[in-house]
Amino acid sequence: MDVIKQKEYKKYARDIIDKMTLDEKIKMIHGNELFKTGAVERLGIPALSMSDGPCGVRQDFEASKWNVVGNTRDYVSYMPCNSAIAATFNRKIAFEAGDVLGEETRGRGKDMILGPGVNIKRSPLCGRNFEYFSEDPYLTKEMAVEIIKGIQQNDVSACIKHFACNGQETERLAVDTIVDEDTLNDIYLPAFKAAVEEANVYSVMGAYNKLNGEHCCHSTSLLNKVLRDDWKFDGVVVSDWGGVHDTKEAAESGLDIEMSVTDNFDEYFMAEPLKKAIESHAIDEELINKKVENILVLMQRLHMIGDTRRKSGVYNSFEHQKKLLAAAEESIVLLKNEDNVLPIKPKAGERILLVGENANMQHAPGGGSAEIKALYEITPLMGLQMELGGNVTVDYICGYDSGFGGAQDSSWQAESLKDKKKAKEKDESHAAALRKEAVEAAANYDHVIFIGGLNHQEDCEGYDRKNMSLPYHQPELIKELLKIHPDMPVILIGGNPVEMGSWVNDTKGLIYMFYNGMEGGRALAEIILGKVNPSGRLPVSFYKKLEDCYAHKLGEFAKKDVVTYSDGEYVGYRYLDHEGIAPEFPFGFGLSYSKLEILAAKLEGVNKVLAEVRNAGAMDGKFVVQVFKVNRKYGFKELCGFEKINLKAGEYAAMEIMVDAIECDELLVGENYLDI
Repeated sequence: MDVIKQKEYKKYARDIIDKMTLDEKIKMIHGNELFKTGAVERLGIPALSMSDGPCGVRQDFEASKWNVVGNTRDYVSYMPCNSAIAATFNRKIAFEAGDVLGEETRGRGKDMILGPGVNIKRSPLCGRNFEYFSEDPYLTKEMAVEIIKGIQQNDVSACIKHFACNGQETERLAVDTIVDEDTLNDIYLPAFKAAVEEANVYSVMGAYNKLNGEHCCHSTSLLNKVLRDDWKFDGVVVSDWGGVHDTKEAAESGLDIEMSVTDNFDEYFMAEPLKKAIESHAIDEELINKKVENILVLMQRLHMIGDTRRKSGVYNSFEHQKKLLAAAEESIVLLKNEDNVLPIKPKAGERILLVGENANMQHAPGGGSAEIKALYEITPLMGLQMELGGNVTVDYICGYDSGFGGAQDSSWQAESLKDKKKAKEKDESHAAALRKEAVEAAANYDHVIFIGGLNHQEDCEGYDRKNMSLPYHQPELIKELLKIHPDMPVILIGGNPVEMGSWVNDTKGLIYMFYNGMEGGRALAEIILGKVNPSGRLPVSFYKKLEDCYAHKLGEFAKKDVVTYSDGEYVGYRYLDHEGIAPEFPFGFGLSYSKLEILAAKLEGVNKVLAEVRNAGAMDGKFVVQVFKVNRKYGFKELCGFEKINLKAGEYAAMEIMVDAIECDELLVGENYLDI
C-alpha cells in the first residue's frame, strides 16, 4: 500500500481513538452480532459486516440466532469451489472469480468476505478440502493472489484463511499440530505470505487448531512474529468463529476481532472480560488501541469512513453468470478417453440414460459455512437436456441412494464447534434393489452416462472422511453398468479423490468435476457433447490407495490431541515422486480432445521459460504448460511455473512462462506431470 496514504489512514485512526471511551473500543473488537462487530454511532464508525464464504455470499441470518431471515434478496451467484478454480490453472479465471465474489459481496452490503481458504490439502480425507485450492503451495499462492486482487478491487476485504495448518476437521478446536520451521515455510505458509506481500490482503482469519502448542487465533509466534513482524502485515486479524480461548493471550497477540457462534456477545473473551482486565491494569489499554487502529485503517481502505466514494457492487448479473460459466468450463478434468468415447454425438431420436444421484443433485446448499442460497444451479441432467433440446430423450435414474438430499439442517451452525456425525447409509438390500433397477433400464438406451462421486455429506465442514472409498455402493453399480455399456463414460463430482482401482481399468471415458457452481451442469454438458474442449488439470494427486499419501502411511491424520506433520516436505506428489509411487492420476494431469506439442523450451535469465507450442489436433482448445524444478535437497520435482494458452487447431505460438526457479539449474517442461 502507498506509504503516504497509510500514514494518513493511521493518523485519522489515532485522532478518532483519542475521542473514544473504553466501552466504544471494546465494541469494535468483538462480535456484536453473529456476523457484525459493534458500531460507534457517536463518532460515525459503522459496524464491520462479514459473510461466508468461498463459494459465494452466504444467506442472511438473524442478528443473534442461526435462523435464516428467509426473504428473497439473499439469493446469489454460486461460484465454483476453490478446488475447481485451481483446476483451471488459469490466473485470469481466478481473478475474474474473485471479481465476481467481491462485487456480489459489496452488492449484498457486506464489508468482508471470509475467504479464500488456502490451507494445503495434506490428506484426501479432510472435509473442507473443496474450499481449498491444492496440495501444492505454488499453485495455491498463484491462484489465491489473483482471487484476492479481484475481490478487493470492489472496496471489499478478502479474509484469507485458516492461518495456519488447519488440515483436519476432527477435534479442530483442540488438536495441536506440530510442524517444523522448514516445512512451515516451504509448504504451509507460502500462500499466506504471498497474500500479504503480493496481494496486499486486508484481513487474515486465524485457524481453530493449535500450532506447536499455541492456539492459532491468539498465537504470538504466528500472529505477532511471523505475520506482523516478518511479513509486515498491517491489516486486520479475525478469529475463526469460536477460536479464542483466553483473554490475556488474545489481547497480547496480533488478533484484532473475536467472533463466535454464540449470542452471549458481551461475554466473549475480548468483551467484558477484557474491559475488566484493562480497568484493573492487568492489560495495557494501548494493546486495544492498536487493534482499533487496524480496524479503522481497514474501514478507510474500504471507503467506509472518511469519504463517500465507495463502490456499490452488484449481484446476480448476467455478466457474473458468463464469467462463472467460463470458470466452470475450464475446471473440468478429462482423465481417460480410450477409443475416443468422448465426446458423445447422439443422433436425433436416440435415448440417453443418466445413472447416479449426482446427475440430479444440487450441491449449493451444503458443505458447512460454504453453503450458498443459489439463484439457480444447473444440474448435469438439466444441462444435457438444455444443450440437446427436444430431439434427444434424456432420462434419469438414481442407481444409488446416499440418504442425503443436498441441503444441511439450518441448525447445524449452533453445534458447529462439535465434530459432525455422518448420516448412516442405506442397507445393502436397498442398494442392491436400486442397482438392479438401473442395470435393467440401461439395456434399453442408446447411451448411458454414469454421474456419481461425492456430496456435501462426505465433503463438509466439521467432518473428515474415514477412508477414500467411493461411497454408497457406487463401484458395484459402475461395474455392472459397464458390462451392459462398455463405452459408458463415468463422471465423478466432488471435492476429494476417491479409490477407483476396482473399476477404473474397465472404463474408457472418465471425467472429474469439482463442485462447479451454478453453471456446472451446463459446462459438463458442453464437455460431454464436445461443444467445449476440456482443459482442466488436477490440483491434487489422485492416489491408488490411501496409504500412498505419506501422512496416512505414518498414521498422522485426524488424531484427537496431537498431530505431528512427520511427512514434512513430502506432501502430495512430492512424496510419490521421491518414492517412485505411481498414482491413479497425477497432480497436474488432464487430457484434451486435441493434442499439444511442445516443440522447444528454454530458460531465459533466471525466471522466464520461452516455449514454442502447437495444437496438433483437429479441435480448438486451451492447454496448460507446466514447469517443474528439481529439488535435489529433498529428492523430488516441484511446480515452479505454469501458463494456459488458447490455440486453434493447427496453430503455432510462442509462450512466456514466468517461473520461480532461483538457484535451480534444472527445469522440466511438459503439458502435465506424466510428460516429464
